[in-house]
Amino acid sequence: MGGFPHYGVVKSDYLMIKGCCVGPKKRVVTLRQSLINQTSRVALEEIKLKFIDTSSKFGHGRFQTTQEKQKFYGRLKA
Repeated sequence: MGGFPHYGVVKSDYLMIKGCCVGPKKRVVTLRQSLINQTSRVALEEIKLKFIDTSSKFGHGRFQTTQEKQKFYGRLKA
C-alpha cells in the first residue's frame, strides 16, 4: 500500500539504491559489474534482510496490505 513518492505504486521488479542518484526523476540507470574487486569489510559483509516496509511515508500509507486496511476500518458503506 502506498508506493514511492513521485513514482506511485511499483508493480514490476525494482532495485532499491542506498544513497542518491544524480539526475531527473525516473531516469534510466545502467548497472554494471565493478572494475575493481571490493575488499573492504562493508563490501564483504553478508546482508541479512528480515523485513521491507511497504507502507508509504508520504500521504496515504499506514498499512502494509489491503486486508490490514480493511480490518482496521471495517465496513465503510452499507
